[in-house]
Amino acid sequence: MVPDAVLASTHTRASVGASSITPEHAWSLAPLIAGAPSYRLGRWIGQKFQYPRPASAPKITRLLPERPAAVAVHGVDGSVATLCLDFDTSKALKGVVDADAARVGRLLSACGLVFVEDFSPSGGRHLYVPLQDRLDAAEARDLVEAFALTASSLDPSPHQNVTDGCIRVPGSVHKSGGHQTLITPLSRAYDILRRRNPTAAVMKLRAALAPELARKRALQARTAKTVAAQRTGTLPVLPLASGSEAPLRRVARTGLYDTARYKSPSEARMAVLNHFSACGWSLTQVENELAGQFPGLAALYGSPERQARLLPFEWAKAQAFTATNPTSQKPLPRKHGEESALINNTSQTLTTGGREEPSSSAAHQLVNDLENILYAVLDHRLQTKGRQGLGLRLLIRGLLGYMRAKETDILDVGCRTLAAAMGKHHVTIARLLPILASASDGILTKIADAHYKAADVYLIQLPEQYQQLARELTWRKGKIHAIRPVFRALGDATALVYEAIERGRHSPTTADLVRATGVSRSACSNALAEMESLGMIQRHGRVWKTTTANLRMLAARLGVLDDYLDHIARNRRERAKWHAHLDRFRDTRINETDLYDAERDEHWGPPDDNLHLWHAA
Repeated sequence: MVPDAVLASTHTRASVGASSITPEHAWSLAPLIAGAPSYRLGRWIGQKFQYPRPASAPKITRLLPERPAAVAVHGVDGSVATLCLDFDTSKALKGVVDADAARVGRLLSACGLVFVEDFSPSGGRHLYVPLQDRLDAAEARDLVEAFALTASSLDPSPHQNVTDGCIRVPGSVHKSGGHQTLITPLSRAYDILRRRNPTAAVMKLRAALAPELARKRALQARTAKTVAAQRTGTLPVLPLASGSEAPLRRVARTGLYDTARYKSPSEARMAVLNHFSACGWSLTQVENELAGQFPGLAALYGSPERQARLLPFEWAKAQAFTATNPTSQKPLPRKHGEESALINNTSQTLTTGGREEPSSSAAHQLVNDLENILYAVLDHRLQTKGRQGLGLRLLIRGLLGYMRAKETDILDVGCRTLAAAMGKHHVTIARLLPILASASDGILTKIADAHYKAADVYLIQLPEQYQQLARELTWRKGKIHAIRPVFRALGDATALVYEAIERGRHSPTTADLVRATGVSRSACSNALAEMESLGMIQRHGRVWKTTTANLRMLAARLGVLDDYLDHIARNRRERAKWHAHLDRFRDTRINETDLYDAERDEHWGPPDDNLHLWHAA
């Protein structure tokens, strides 16, 4: 394995032992990497360099081909002997490639897997993970595509084509000149490729990639439902992953930018930083994400030293720019304790006829009392409504969570805002709200109809018949949530099961959870198994307990945050069309906040482990 000190850059790697390994010696590893004992010669076809399938593929020998050559990844039966991870500079800047390869290498090592590594003259990286037991094509593709969800520079295409998937191996001539340079010492590489990795280590890798594998399965299921819904003409299903990515977000992730718009890396950096500033990020949050979801922004600085020197200065410029250019900013979250509850310009200031707003402490006490009634009475009543009841129970939790966050008992939240926060379709929310108001026994009451751009207005109160019961019950620990981001992917039943474990007065058994949540035994068992595989909960004897897993990071690995941003963008477009329609009949004046600019990146809020997803909807 390559020492950590050698992982700094391509130049460092080339200087440590690699120069003594000739391309001919490195090419001798080709038969130990290849899925089949043959290779293909590459050539330019039009504007693209390709490795076309020959009528008769030449056999791999010890003689190094004079032209660029790539070996087949799959065998004649489609099976894979070596996982080939290709980090490509066409997908991200070299700094991102280096960071991705190092991070994936650490994950492989943590799972007990050894690998061989090389780099190309263009700055790309290859990791070869040899296997004792060959994997079928589908299993290998799943693992590589799961890796691709964690590394933006990883190209999974060699494992996506059973007949034509191929990869250049150490020693091979490169299309731009030079050779694939072996980084791993040759003797060590021979040892790794001959001993290979046991199945047990591959199983550990599969467990480590459980969130990404779950994301792939969910995306496939959502896609199948969407296709079925389109064929039948029923309500479309919201996809799990974003169909398109905002340009600035892509710049921050990969470091690649439109040279027609930004003439230099400096201009691209400032565009991203201006957007972060306008969206309410802090410098600390930006710095934390440079090694997380936005390594491309770090790569645009060229080196850590340059980043440390320039980032504080450029961040100050970004804050000054957004402070003096209000038109460059998106609407920001309302600060804690403010009087108005305007959401995305969809609601108007409420007239309460002299009614006094509850104090902060009174609002929180009211929510605590309502939670007692929710768990003691309302939950059991809504359990009888089957699948619809799951949505109703989470909707009332969402309304209480909003009520606590905004410290108000008057809710004028649009259906699209609620839908984005809960991962539902806005038509579903519009259908559930009146049902919830009817079933809540006076807790939720509609007090004003929607008018023009204003949403329906609801009052949440503690009816007189429940006041004594609420005071007799003990308040529960923790906060009430609707659908936290991670449960947009895991489902309503899983959210309720996790809540029962997290907020239970004692650690529950599976039987306790079935009784407390009202979900079926099979649904509860499936939810527990999935959360355990994702590291969210652990079993201690017969009882279940939550772990310290970061739910926000897990949501990001499941692809939920991209789905949420796509949902927000869709809401903005639909609102803009609706407002334009209304303005045709009412007023020709258009507010700047009503406009939607397709060329402008969508708002993405700063990271928050307890993200409620209200403010950016």
